[in-house]
Amino acid sequence: MSRRTPLYGWLVAEAISLTGTRVSMIALPFLVLTTTGSATQTGLVALCETLPMVLLKVLGGPVIDRLGARRVSIGCDLGSLVVVGSIPALHTADVLSFPALLVLVALAGALRGPGDAAKHALVPAIVQHAEVPMERVTGLAGTVERASSMLGAGLAGVLVAALGATNALVVDAASFGVSALVLAWSTRAMGRPAPEAAADPEADAGGYRQQLREGWDFLRGDRVLLGITIMVALTNLLDAAYSTVLIPVWAVDAGRGAGAIGVVFAVFSGASALGSVCAATWASGLSRYRTYLVAFLVCGAPRYAVFALDSPLWLVLGVVAASGFAAGFINPVLGAVIFERIPERLVGRVSSLTTAMCFALMPLGGLTGGLLVSGVGLSATMLVVGATYLVVTMLPAIDPRWREMDVRPTHEAPRASDQAKAAAT
Repeated sequence: MSRRTPLYGWLVAEAISLTGTRVSMIALPFLVLTTTGSATQTGLVALCETLPMVLLKVLGGPVIDRLGARRVSIGCDLGSLVVVGSIPALHTADVLSFPALLVLVALAGALRGPGDAAKHALVPAIVQHAEVPMERVTGLAGTVERASSMLGAGLAGVLVAALGATNALVVDAASFGVSALVLAWSTRAMGRPAPEAAADPEADAGGYRQQLREGWDFLRGDRVLLGITIMVALTNLLDAAYSTVLIPVWAVDAGRGAGAIGVVFAVFSGASALGSVCAATWASGLSRYRTYLVAFLVCGAPRYAVFALDSPLWLVLGVVAASGFAAGFINPVLGAVIFERIPERLVGRVSSLTTAMCFALMPLGGLTGGLLVSGVGLSATMLVVGATYLVVTMLPAIDPRWREMDVRPTHEAPRASDQAKAAAT
């Protein structure tokens, strides 16, 4: 087996899992709407999935460090196969009550939280095993994420239209099973720790609460890492307002319809995937600090300004394409910085905390966007959100500590010991 087999297998598993998740993001709300006719119940289902997902991302960190990211990831995928598969099975049998649906959706979110966090925590061990630069792996991961988002949404539309929402959820459930099998097979060499890699006594010291607190104390004490986490949380909130409210309102007000929404998101996702490919190829030789600043300058405020000025569609799509390409460089750079700053024994705890915090404000994005549009109108809202985006992302330009982003490990692989392989099991 090639040293890069775990990397390729991890990327394939990520693509399968993310595509299935995108299918469920469309199929599940459609199922609820068509069976209940209630927008309120549809929103309640989304809430019941999101809250456990974010909470278990935080609480699952010590478990990931103790059991190993590989085991937790595979186990959560297999659990998701059963839980998500139960929804269409019970619906077909006509025994799926709404309270039962809420319980199943909450369980699905509770499994997805630590499952996604565990896949994320596998990155350092995969980088060391494959002997490639960190930016190469994070760039490829960004490419997979953005391509899966684009293709998954299209696949969901086709599946729901052709097979119905219930059968589309069957496909989603199956994707978790296939993801678990691919990851288990491709990373089996990483599942056998080196004989000399004994358990880290520091990692096992203390109880669960102490281990959880160690992760938080480390994150709080690293100003750059905490700054990245807060910045991404705020930009995710603004992007959620953009995607769930501002763009749909723009399309309706301009009389362009749903087709324009699809074109805008498809162009951005496609350009982002291309940017991630370029980042995987070139980012390891670029200044991370400068790349961060330039990428956010291009992908942030201009995108909002072009909509605020009611620009023609060709100009909108041109700016959106440039923004998407620049955005493709962001996650690979930030991901590399994050993983290189976290000690091996804390990877599960700290990476789970950072991803949970990055997701935490997203549910407020739609509400914030809706309130602003109702209060000051679409154009003013676009300008306010764009200006806020610029301020949030450019603050590192006046904080010298962010220049630490350019400090790379002395070795090509960010982990020098074989303990990363043990942590991956």
